[in-house]
Amino acid sequence: MDHSLRSLRSQVFSRTWPLDQEIRAIARQIPSHGFLYNPASHYVYIYLTRYVRLMSEHVLEHPFGALSVLDWGCGKGHVSKLLRDLGPGALRSCDLASDEEDSAFGQDTPLIREFNIPVTPLDHEYKLPYSDATFDVVLSVGVLEHVANDQASLAEIGRVLRPGGMFFCFNLPTTLSWTQKLSHMRGNLYHDRLYDERHIREMLSSVEFNLLDLWYRQILPKNSVHYPMFRLWEKIDQFVTSYSPLRVFATSIEFVASRR
Repeated sequence: MDHSLRSLRSQVFSRTWPLDQEIRAIARQIPSHGFLYNPASHYVYIYLTRYVRLMSEHVLEHPFGALSVLDWGCGKGHVSKLLRDLGPGALRSCDLASDEEDSAFGQDTPLIREFNIPVTPLDHEYKLPYSDATFDVVLSVGVLEHVANDQASLAEIGRVLRPGGMFFCFNLPTTLSWTQKLSHMRGNLYHDRLYDERHIREMLSSVEFNLLDLWYRQILPKNSVHYPMFRLWEKIDQFVTSYSPLRVFATSIEFVASRR
């Protein structure tokens, strides 16, 4: 993996970005959206979406305003809103047509309503209603680990990406994550499929993706903990997951890949 790409990621993650107060104002009123009001967890989506923009521009050598982006499995719509504010050339959002509470169609979605985010319903467990080579960028935030067939979904993402197009995968739960182990001990199997670097490399190679960068993120729990000076705690968290062997116990393993 290219050292310059890792350097770019480190720079983007460590910069000071403003919170999205429009999202926070709505999330404050709704218990199910509380993690989007909490600065510690809200901030993660801020720097991840900035990373998508800057990394895409760096690798594809085009401004973000010239790129087409798919938010695959958009859920509550906060990632789509953040991406749209960054000015992509085109943005599409989609989610499984399901009454499950993690689908955009199975939960209350005030952000989608307030910000007028069109969401395409997906009627198949992995097939996408888009033509071949439609998008420059596809983004998965906490989605790949929940689909019925991750390998088939990756192949379909590859189909709708243009040659050289980029797939960003965030919030993928790790095999050795201490928070996942604790959740499983408590009987919470929301993440019943966990991943490690070997598994990711095998999946990507079988569907003709090139792995550009891979990293661990989030040792400290964020969604339910309100940290004073949250940006300082984020810097500590990033230091541990970048330079300490404890990184393998982080909540997430994440990557960016390009279609061959």
